[in-house]
Amino acid sequence: MTFFGNTNAALVAFLLFSAPALAQDFGISEIRGGILAHSVDEPGTFFDVMNAERVQNLNVELLFDTPGLTEWVTLGELRPHIGATINTGGLESMVYAGASWTVPIFDSPVFVEVAFGGAVHTGNNVGPTPMPARSLGCSLLFREAASLGVQLTPNASIMATVEHASNANLCLDNRGLTNMGIRLGWKF
Repeated sequence: MTFFGNTNAALVAFLLFSAPALAQDFGISEIRGGILAHSVDEPGTFFDVMNAERVQNLNVELLFDTPGLTEWVTLGELRPHIGATINTGGLESMVYAGASWTVPIFDSPVFVEVAFGGAVHTGNNVGPTPMPARSLGCSLLFREAASLGVQLTPNASIMATVEHASNANLCLDNRGLTNMGIRLGWKF
């Protein structure tokens, strides 16, 4: 191995073994990542619901441990989050922040989650926009998300997620953006 190969291997090993400690130092309770189909409300070829060629979004999200916030709910846990949905096809990407409420279904590994917050996007705001791009009206949008997931181990989970961002008709255009896909989660 070259010097750079040894250095990279050492760096990867350090990050793998120190990630849980670093995450807890910053109050991160979970990290999630996945792939999403972009603007699934466009007509497509997947049962006329989603065009499989639009699976071009990468999503990453950090959830934070705040015990004081969870005390406000009697069921599940309420956690602040930050994240990003990055489109690899040149369409709209967004960064977002908000709160996620995760609720287990009875005494099973299955859970549901809803999230609400705000997002800033890279798309157009007003005027005619050639398909499949969207005119989203405002730079700042409301973002809602819902997930149905399974806790595979005490640390690992998988979830089907749908996210929607729009301006709630507060700006001129309000085409909205709806993405759907699969995410994996890892709790620290």
